[in-house]
Amino acid sequence: MNILRSTVRVPIARAALAVLAAVALLALFGDRLAPLDPLAQDTARILQGPGAAHLLGTDYLGRDVLSRLLAGTGLSVLTAVEAVGAALVLGVLPGLASVRFTAAFTWISLRAVDALMTLPFTLFAIAAVGVLGNGLHQAMLALGVLLAPLFFRVTRAAALGLDRAQYVEAAELMGASRSWILRVHIWRKVLPTVAVTTAHALATSLLAVSSLTFLGIGVQPPAPTWGGMLASDLGFLAQQPWAPALPAVLIMLTVGALNLLADAVRDAEPGDRAGGADRAAAGAPAAVPDTAAVPDTAAAPDTARKESADESLTR
Repeated sequence: MNILRSTVRVPIARAALAVLAAVALLALFGDRLAPLDPLAQDTARILQGPGAAHLLGTDYLGRDVLSRLLAGTGLSVLTAVEAVGAALVLGVLPGLASVRFTAAFTWISLRAVDALMTLPFTLFAIAAVGVLGNGLHQAMLALGVLLAPLFFRVTRAAALGLDRAQYVEAAELMGASRSWILRVHIWRKVLPTVAVTTAHALATSLLAVSSLTFLGIGVQPPAPTWGGMLASDLGFLAQQPWAPALPAVLIMLTVGALNLLADAVRDAEPGDRAGGADRAAAGAPAAVPDTAAVPDTAAAPDTARKESADESLTR
């Protein structure tokens, strides 16, 4: 909670949260907010510019661009969240377990992570789609498997520094089980690091989803997605040179907001030590030390000489 409060105080973090909140609302209610049917075609209004009937114009099949952008937000964002959710389960839990359980489990998990880190994202997703079928959920499961090593290593590195802490050893001496120590003592300290990694992983996952849908992998047409719209608009640059900018701006805003939020969470520090950083980020002046309480070291030798002269006169 301290990190959350410290993060919210930073202006750039508030701006990133505002952007992400707007994207989340569009992802949840984009279909309902769409003014027209995103799949309805009107061959009489192909590649029209913005107007009263179509605020952002129409595409090469006469479909309303604004409606497709709103409807495509949910599929693009929620599938990225699905991939990161799978990565969290497959990476965080084994990462914590590798710290507190047997050496054999640790060795096997480390070798599995090393093997997964050698696989490229796009090629592995294409192979998974080819084996499991062309569906966005299959592609996101493959992407989650490839993101899991990132969470595993980050979680393990953070937990290793806490495993030999004095309060953990005290809990062990008092008879606490390993699972209880992981849940109560270690997980709370590891959570901020996992939160930063999650924000970065969401940005990476969104870019991967856009890349796959740009290539036509994992999505069944005519379902709208940001990557799919970007790919189709590139074929009609002569008629609508501005059209690809619409999905591209949404992708850049969302990815940029996630990265800014991750940086803000990473820089936030719990407790009173974060107060100075928060004041500096908010533009408030830093605390000035009380000069009255600081002794004047330059005047100390003169004072000593004066006291010595007084003593000699007295004698």
